[in-house]
Amino acid sequence: MRLFIATTLITAATAFSPISNTPLRSPQSPSTTSLDASKCGTYDFDIIIVGCGVGGHGAALHSRAQELTTAIFSANDVGGTCVNRGCVPSKALLAASGRVREMQAEAHLSEFGITVEGEVKFDREGVAAHAKQLANKVKGNLEGSLVALGVDIVDGRGVLTGKPNEVRDESSGKVYTAKDIILAPGSIPFVPPGVVVDEKTVYTSDGALKLEHVPEWVAIIGSGYIGLEFSDVYTALGSEVTFIEALPNIMPTFDREIAKQAERLLIRERAIDYRTGVFASKVTPGIPGVKPVTIEMIDANTKEHVETLEVDAAMVATGRVPNTANMGLEDTGIETQRGFIAVDGKMQVLSKHEDGTVVPNVYCIGDANGKMMLAHAASAQGISAIENICGRSHEVNHDAIPAACFTHPEIAMVGPTEEQCIEKAEKEGWTLGKSQGSFRANSKALAELEGNGMAKVLYNKETGKVVAVHIIGIHAADLIQECANAVAAGTTVQELSMMVHTHPTLCEVLDEAFKGAVGMSAH
Repeated sequence: MRLFIATTLITAATAFSPISNTPLRSPQSPSTTSLDASKCGTYDFDIIIVGCGVGGHGAALHSRAQELTTAIFSANDVGGTCVNRGCVPSKALLAASGRVREMQAEAHLSEFGITVEGEVKFDREGVAAHAKQLANKVKGNLEGSLVALGVDIVDGRGVLTGKPNEVRDESSGKVYTAKDIILAPGSIPFVPPGVVVDEKTVYTSDGALKLEHVPEWVAIIGSGYIGLEFSDVYTALGSEVTFIEALPNIMPTFDREIAKQAERLLIRERAIDYRTGVFASKVTPGIPGVKPVTIEMIDANTKEHVETLEVDAAMVATGRVPNTANMGLEDTGIETQRGFIAVDGKMQVLSKHEDGTVVPNVYCIGDANGKMMLAHAASAQGISAIENICGRSHEVNHDAIPAACFTHPEIAMVGPTEEQCIEKAEKEGWTLGKSQGSFRANSKALAELEGNGMAKVLYNKETGKVVAVHIIGIHAADLIQECANAVAAGTTVQELSMMVHTHPTLCEVLDEAFKGAVGMSAH
């Protein structure tokens, strides 16, 4: 099975190769795995990648597809946050808790003619083990693909030495050299001042993913993607949830129209309440079953105390910060801003954010550059960096990169929010068009008894090009890819309206929106 996976990944990586397949240096055998055996002129490697998350892995695959000798510093964390403490295990928790929610929804099941006898139970340890096993499996597959492609994996953490083309293994002290260096250190959870984390009763997403207990009442500080997904998990498993949000609106980063529907479907109908416009100024851990977690809240504007909550647990979901501390950036002449590394469109590192100059042969991808803190964005940036290293100018179109929140139902989007699109249209002098499709009129959604939700297409009326799409509804995360491809390719609503969508499928919700944009009607 592992051999099959590795072979498939080799094929996938090779598919990115340019037609000319011209390497930067003379070809190296893919079987070369010894560090000492690698000969790249005056360097140990063509490419050194610092960080082995999804971004670093994507860069390594594409580097080997170009026949560049490659080393990657994993810091004993192959797969990074996404695989070990983020995207992957959280989807396992959502899948398991989602099954519990479905089986406990007696009224919903009765509409299918289904009755579940007795109490629906779950094994917390079993649910947690499912997440852990999935993470380990994916991690193993990633590591296997790197080995199969001839990438040298250095277990230590890589730090810059201050000298060009050098990276030091923090564990062993050994220095390695490469013509080009790609920084992909990722990010870590941000813990606001005044919040004490013990990862038992007060925890970040790192601790929450272990699911060491299911609290009766949990406060989630922050109502973004991470907080919203965990509210889905906790309420499905029987917890009550209170969101604490510093900004005036719940789910502040989402499109407002979508957020309002999400509030109705994901909050009001569940054991969830929220506070907005307040900071959790002080959070003190408790003792499970003995002492509650204490949360002191202050008004976001006046900073006056407004309320104190005592809950069983508190999850800190206030975003993430770059994992760039103590990696030799200052010694290399690289100034950071709140830990973020400045880059240009080609992912080349700049000496500083304002009027910075290019630092030769150093690139930065993923969360550390702050352009778009998503795993698949990091991978795209890694591929782009390799393209530029090979002399083929390339820039990632971040407006065409989709994102998703894997709640039940899901939320997905590509491009700016409607509010941002209105500002953009006014500033650039074009007219914004808007068209919607409804899950309520979709045969497949109705067959699933999942008629809640909508798809909203925002487009340039003059050119017809799709600018953004926002979806809330069953399998929204899968539906958004068609829209992201349309944005990336500059496809117009006129062209999309004439494309045939399979019937009966959920993608006909998009067909309705595309056709509506040009005055046509859908089934």
